[in-house]
Amino acid sequence: MPTSLVSKRIQVVQGDITRQQVSAIVNAANSSLLGGGGVDGAIHRAGGPAILEACRRIRARQGGCKTGEAVITTGGRLPAAHVIHTVGPVWSGGHRGEPELLANCYRNSLRLAAEHQLASVAFPGISTGIYGYPKKEAAAIAVREAQQWLAANEWPQQVVFVAFDEESRKLYEQILAS
Repeated sequence: MPTSLVSKRIQVVQGDITRQQVSAIVNAANSSLLGGGGVDGAIHRAGGPAILEACRRIRARQGGCKTGEAVITTGGRLPAAHVIHTVGPVWSGGHRGEPELLANCYRNSLRLAAEHQLASVAFPGISTGIYGYPKKEAAAIAVREAQQWLAANEWPQQVVFVAFDEESRKLYEQILAS
């Protein structure tokens, strides 16, 4: 698919991921899938108990979610019908496979969106909060993985990067423009 068509399928917005009108939002989860701080806690609070119950069923079946992997649940009370939970890597200087693990978060989340034929998926800055991944490097991986996926796949039709702050929004915009 031509690069211009791929770029039309990627959007950057600044705001609250829990309010996005998309088919699925991605949760920067922890491996327990039982909620936590940051984006994870906000999604669980906004989505209500249905998300936690779905996560508990996944834990009972497979014991949680490994770093780089992804699972899908209901969106509960969120505008998004689904939540794709992925566990990003904790930044340790980039010498413990963090770039590949982070890329896997995007690939596996996009794969689930495609398998469920979800029209649109919104991503936060996975691992850029408490996990300490440098925002610029993380955004570059996110954009690269989305562009490569969209060039080869019909689903999802739209990827939205939801930046929590202006600095992050500008990073995504700069990377997409280059």
